[in-house]
Amino acid sequence: MAVPANTDRTQSRRRRVLLENLTAYAFLAPALLLLFVFGIYPVGFAFFVSLYRWRRFPGEYLGLSNYVQALDHFAYVVFFWLALGALVYAGLMLWRLWSQVSERLPALSALIPGILNGAALILLLNWVTVLLPIILNIPQRIRGQERVPGLFMGQLAASFQFPEAVAAGNPFLLAGIIALVASLVWSRIIHSEARFNYLLRATMIAVAVAISFFTFQLTFTEVQTTITEAQSNGESLPIWSQLIFISAGVAAVVVAYLLWQRALKQDSDRRFAGYVGAALLLIVGGYVLAAQLPQALTNADPQVLRGFGITVLFALGTVPFQLAIGLGLAYLLFQNIKGKSFFRVVYFMPYIMPFVATSIVFQLIFSYRPASIANHVLEIFGIGTQKWLLEPTGILRLAFGTGVPEILAGPSLALIVIMLYTTWTYIGYDAVVFLAGLGNVAPELYEVARIDGASSWKMFRYITLPLLSPTTFFLSLIAVIGTFQAFTQIWIMRTPAAQSSVDTLGVYIFRTVQNTDPNMGYGSAVAFVLFGIILLLTVFQNRIMGSRVFYG
Repeated sequence: MAVPANTDRTQSRRRRVLLENLTAYAFLAPALLLLFVFGIYPVGFAFFVSLYRWRRFPGEYLGLSNYVQALDHFAYVVFFWLALGALVYAGLMLWRLWSQVSERLPALSALIPGILNGAALILLLNWVTVLLPIILNIPQRIRGQERVPGLFMGQLAASFQFPEAVAAGNPFLLAGIIALVASLVWSRIIHSEARFNYLLRATMIAVAVAISFFTFQLTFTEVQTTITEAQSNGESLPIWSQLIFISAGVAAVVVAYLLWQRALKQDSDRRFAGYVGAALLLIVGGYVLAAQLPQALTNADPQVLRGFGITVLFALGTVPFQLAIGLGLAYLLFQNIKGKSFFRVVYFMPYIMPFVATSIVFQLIFSYRPASIANHVLEIFGIGTQKWLLEPTGILRLAFGTGVPEILAGPSLALIVIMLYTTWTYIGYDAVVFLAGLGNVAPELYEVARIDGASSWKMFRYITLPLLSPTTFFLSLIAVIGTFQAFTQIWIMRTPAAQSSVDTLGVYIFRTVQNTDPNMGYGSAVAFVLFGIILLLTVFQNRIMGSRVFYG
């Protein structure tokens, strides 16, 4: 019996699509491997370390204790929202599968192998979690033994034979085989071209649900254990009420934002009602957060809170100025002036110069000695000699006396010097990127504006700035991330006399893991706190500023 021609064409097309996909994945494999080795794995390992008492070698499992030490009860709120976020993400992915109206059955049937794949991945994670401390403890096990060839490799092989490693590895191998067979059988039965996409989504749903479940369980177990210990000591901890009220405050702010966005799209009285409702929810949410957050952070590590405040001041004192000055320089250099190339190189040089060399120059300029350049300049205005990098006092206290509260004292004079250095360093980079953005603005727009009688300011305000919004958005995003991660210039210019007035969160993390008694677990926990802050700021900038970017 002859095979129909359309069947041959269908099989040929499938083979071609499969070959194209395999070729694409073969080219992507090296990049994916590098991303995992140098990106995903270090992040996962840092989180793993943060759950343990980890000095120079792995110690006992602590759960959320390191996070509670850093953030007090607010750590429970954070992990509750992480668990809730994973659950919401799983729900959204499930809704996308359900939305495949034309292929709903193939899409939903992917949940069966997807759940098995998710179970295999979770068991793999559990096996690695059990096996990793055993492997990392090899230096402790071979201490005092004679160093012979093959000693480490023998201990490495023996690590896989530990009873706890075998007990965790066998279920993973069984689940992995079952998941692989189920996925292959399902892909042979389902002939949809999007079957691999459905399988990937189903697997991600299963993993997200499992992560949500384990995070909820970890959070609630830790909370109950802490409350029980406090009750045994005759104390009462309002952890549950803080978790509920802070979560309600965050939810009120989120709902207010969504309502505000919807109200902006209305042209009727509903728009006014939306404004009023959003404002009320913002007031309620803001009040709840303002009332509960200080209580939840009562016993938080003061160095973490102080480092976060200094990091925020550092970002506020550098990002706006470097962007504004960089834009101004770029606009001037974009004009038809002589020596443009020379000035572009001069302004860009601080960015490519080594931090060590330029930091030393700034230390000489802002020396505490009366003969320093900075103090000579102050003498012209009748201001006395300043200690600059040796001064830990806030500038408002220096200006108005000790009557200014500590919380309103502002950044220290030492931090101001580092801000000036950072701004000077990155101005050239911002100017070069802004110049590239200005080069993409069509000259015809300025010609038409001149014919209409627009002034230079109006052309800059209504043509240049809107068309530069993608560039401004990119530079502001990079600048905020960079200032929250800043370390090198702060560490070089930091002095003992300035105490901790210049210690950002990044510097505090480094001090925690590099002191005479390093605390790797706690340092990793604080590093994850910083990672979460940067992630939230990035999402906030993308949602708020990204919607105002004009791409032409």
